[in-house]
Amino acid sequence: MTQSRDWIDRREFTGKALLALLAGVTVTITGCGADSPTEAAPVTDKTGTIENNHGHDATITSAQQKAGGAVTLNIQGTSSHNHELVLTAAEVTAIRFGERLAKGCATNRNHMHTITFN
Repeated sequence: MTQSRDWIDRREFTGKALLALLAGVTVTITGCGADSPTEAAPVTDKTGTIENNHGHDATITSAQQKAGGAVTLNIQGTSSHNHELVLTAAEVTAIRFGERLAKGCATNRNHMHTITFN
């Protein structure tokens, strides 16, 4: 006569537990070739807002953002003099991904402008 059992062994339990965990799971596999997008949003040129502006223009190009290195921006624009805004690689990356960055730059004309991106 065969006995019925009211318990399951470890192997059977593990198998049933895995099937329960995977029920309803969808696996999606995507390629990583050259045609795959590398980020969700397109990178565009970004222009900073310049405090006490009198003709300056501070724009970091999409190419500079994608390169990701340190950048020195000449912000003369239509002003009679120039300022240089020095951005570190980390600051360029922050601007690229939409983080707010405010940074000052001065000249030998003894005045300063704060430039804010995003």
